Amino acid sequence: MLGELIEKEAIDISQIIPADQNHTEELRVKLNAAQRLGNEFKSKSDITFNTKEGPKTVSTTVWSATEKFLQLKNGIHIPLNCLLAIDF
Repeated sequence: MLGELIEKEAIDISQIIPADQNHTEELRVKLNAAQRLGNEFKSKSDITFNTKEGPKTVSTTVWSATEKFLQLKNGIHIPLNCLLAIDF
């Protein structure tokens, strides 16, 4: 885990900023796997993303991964260019 562990409900979308490097392409396989784990097995993934306060990690199910966003429960969308890591 790279960042401070927070609850999904504590994600402040206005604090999320792009990562220094865009990791979208290298994380694409993990994004698809995280979506499958969430939808088919109700399994959680650890998602680490960049914020103004530094990296944050949330352990949650991934609902979908679009071309530009990772969608979590309760309508939370994290831009893919803000992701740092995904672990299962």
